[in-house]
Amino acid sequence: MPQRTVPVSSRLGDVRYEIRGALSRRARELEAEGRQIVRLNIGNPGLFGFAVPAHLRETIANHLPQSEAYCHQQGLQAAREAIAARETARGAIGAHADNVFIGNGVSELIDLTLRALLNSGEEVLLPSPDYPLWSAATVLNGGRARYYPCPAERGHLPDPDEIEALITPRTRALVLINPNNPTGAVYPRELLQALVQIAEKHRLLLLSDEIYDGILYDDAQFHPLASLAGETPCITYGGLSKMHRACGYRVGWISLSGTPAKMTEFRAALDLLSALRLCANVPAQWAIVPALQGPDTISELVREGGRLHAARRAVIDGVARSEFLDVVAPQGALYAFPSVRTENLGQFDDEDFALELLQSESVLIVPGTGFNIRERNHFRLTLLPQPAEIDDVFVRIDRCLGRIAERSAPAPARHVA
Repeated sequence: MPQRTVPVSSRLGDVRYEIRGALSRRARELEAEGRQIVRLNIGNPGLFGFAVPAHLRETIANHLPQSEAYCHQQGLQAAREAIAARETARGAIGAHADNVFIGNGVSELIDLTLRALLNSGEEVLLPSPDYPLWSAATVLNGGRARYYPCPAERGHLPDPDEIEALITPRTRALVLINPNNPTGAVYPRELLQALVQIAEKHRLLLLSDEIYDGILYDDAQFHPLASLAGETPCITYGGLSKMHRACGYRVGWISLSGTPAKMTEFRAALDLLSALRLCANVPAQWAIVPALQGPDTISELVREGGRLHAARRAVIDGVARSEFLDVVAPQGALYAFPSVRTENLGQFDDEDFALELLQSESVLIVPGTGFNIRERNHFRLTLLPQPAEIDDVFVRIDRCLGRIAERSAPAPARHVA
């Protein structure tokens, strides 16, 4: 008898995560054959020579004997107090250790908050492009993603009127990613204030992913959403993975702000869900206090002359040298989101291009459609490699696009005698 396959959830049919998807699997196959692949698909600082600050490592090592039991489901008390103190100093109303939850990275906390919030068919407003985990978590928790566009011609910023036009009686939350992954956009204060007004008017929960809050370039200024939201319910997401280059520690947190009475039921739901998974990984939580209260280790990397600033400059210069590319210069975060001028490239497709680039030039990028946009002419790459390597990457990208242009050129007219 033929064996029956184990069925899977139908919700997975609408879930994509191309950052670690088919192209990444193909890259591993090529590496197994001996190819050296330039992996620009993931913002993983430790793979590019960035180190976790020594004072964070030392604190964890010193507290290992105190890390062998479960902690409170919301996280270590001292860590939650440090997070709440930072949010209060930034102007968040209602920030308190009791309203902070520590998780195994922001990824887990996105899932927990949407699980606590959504009933079947309820809607979440997401940016397009988005970080695809937001879309996946919305779908997997029974919700529906509704996308507000953030196109390149607007500097990858949203239009408040377009967002408000998407709201229905089933809309529950408005998600912001600021500084933005994948585009590097940083939202102006006036725009954030307009979005807060929309949320207040329509009684939406604000979900603000601020994991890149200190990774800013040139004159970009970051404005914490909670400081502008006032009494409007807001959840702020932060963590150690990017600012402190500690992706493998899996430390993220959320802080609930706004009028406490409006968050009572939701906070209880988060507490229940946190208790069901017992607690977040304990040893790495000890790094939170020294990360928030210790020396600044990111500014030297992002200011002029710093490695991340130089890498960003290499991307901008690489695009400027290309006859095929455009980019909105990233103001923050660890990525750029170039677009391809397709007028001389035939039926251009971002996924086909990414596969050809990988197989012909050994460069792994993420197609733009992996970030839930309709246009098929974008791609994301990380700013983490050394600037010289980024220079070389753009030589390879242009070489690949040149071959596509040659194939797409019309055949010369034949003259009949």
